[in-house]
Amino acid sequence: MDFAPVLDGFAVVLQPENLLYCLIGVTVGMLVGVLPGLGPAATVAILLPLTFNVEPVTAIILLAGIFYGAQYGGTITSVLLRLPGEASSVVTVFDGYAMARQGRAGAALGIAALGSFIGGTVAIIGLTFFAPFVASFALDFGPPEYTILALLGILLVSTVGSGHRGKAIAAAAVGLLLATVGRDGFTGAERFTFDNLALSDGIDFVPIAMGIFGLGEILYNLEDRTNLTRSVKRPKRVLPTGQDMRDSSGAIGRGSVIGFFLGILPGGGAVLSSMAAYAYEKKRSKHPERFGKGAIEGVAAPETANNAAATSSFIPLLTLGIPANATIAVIFGALLIQGVTPGPQLVTEDPELFWGIVNSMYIGNLLLLVMSIPLIGVFVRILQVRASILAPITVLITLIGVYTVANSVFDILLVCIFGGIGYLMKKFGFEPGPLVLAFVLGSLLESSMRRSLILFDGDPTGFMTRPVSGTLVAILLTVIILPFVLRIVRGRTSKSKELI
Repeated sequence: MDFAPVLDGFAVVLQPENLLYCLIGVTVGMLVGVLPGLGPAATVAILLPLTFNVEPVTAIILLAGIFYGAQYGGTITSVLLRLPGEASSVVTVFDGYAMARQGRAGAALGIAALGSFIGGTVAIIGLTFFAPFVASFALDFGPPEYTILALLGILLVSTVGSGHRGKAIAAAAVGLLLATVGRDGFTGAERFTFDNLALSDGIDFVPIAMGIFGLGEILYNLEDRTNLTRSVKRPKRVLPTGQDMRDSSGAIGRGSVIGFFLGILPGGGAVLSSMAAYAYEKKRSKHPERFGKGAIEGVAAPETANNAAATSSFIPLLTLGIPANATIAVIFGALLIQGVTPGPQLVTEDPELFWGIVNSMYIGNLLLLVMSIPLIGVFVRILQVRASILAPITVLITLIGVYTVANSVFDILLVCIFGGIGYLMKKFGFEPGPLVLAFVLGSLLESSMRRSLILFDGDPTGFMTRPVSGTLVAILLTVIILPFVLRIVRGRTSKSKELI
């Protein structure tokens, strides 16, 4: 590999204007991640006109910084307030908020910042060396492959959190049902809208997440005045301990790899990667009961994975011209506006732009780490505010954030409804996470499955005829059947020991 263009890319990034735009991008991205509801896709779209009069590489450096900066910003409210700023931060809620309640919010935010930096850096290295090869593999993924991948994601949903497996599956089923609300994308028929025009485009992720996690948690705590005043302990220290680092090192390494490969795939790569990383750490742990109750690996793995996925999602964009998610699609539009057509020839025809964008991520991730570590002490001060004051402020921020997404009063009503549902779920021992995660994956599952059945003329065995989807089906069946087989084997082993 010729490293001269790579070094020329660093020369492009280190220009003062590009450094300034990189700093602005990651700063805005972090703030966007903190604010419930806005999201990186909407922010990139809003700021797109500001990039028309700058160089293409400068414009994309700014927009890319917003994207991966928002991944860490969503962690802050997930840990401190149980409000996931991004869909990919939902999994962080389980152990991050539990750590905050134990007075370890600083450790959770610190390990998330470090994991995000390492995961992003590993993905950038992979982007540098393996982009063309990995992107060609991603071309083999069509609707059948995404169908099985979404099914695997739904299966992973039942392993997250700390609740009963049956209740998690029931909550996931409700999430899948909510994903069908709105106009059918294939026939145009209205489904579960009850003749309400506000529901014709379906239910957005933001009202569900903000209601289930944010408002539901506040209502649950209000039921017990003592719980409200003592729900979160004062942080004991701001940064992770040496033991925290040792406990998280393996999770960070594995999360980097999982996030890199799943982030390449179009359709919810960051969400799937955070779920997969969390589920894998829980599965391999000797004490899985710790997860959902403040296990630091439960923060390190998903945060590392979602940041790695955010970075690796640039691989199909830059090498194939295929946007992997909504934010990347907006960035793709920005490139086209600038007169740049992403594709296999980009690296040879415009190496300065290609390597300038790639190398800006090294600088951006470093800036994000340098900014976030000193600010952890500021963030955890939020927990020193009395809960009786913090609760109404959180509700106000949530409602404002939800309203600003679509300027819809109906969305505020939805937040209140899902807040009540979240309260009831907490009260009766149902984990809210599986519902929200299944909702996110539901639309991908439905659209991919219907396209696949059209492709196979309604024959479901067609999934087995394609090499990649057939392999994924085998993995899916193994994951489903293996626990039952192991349970039978363990039962027979224990009976034989009793007889002896």
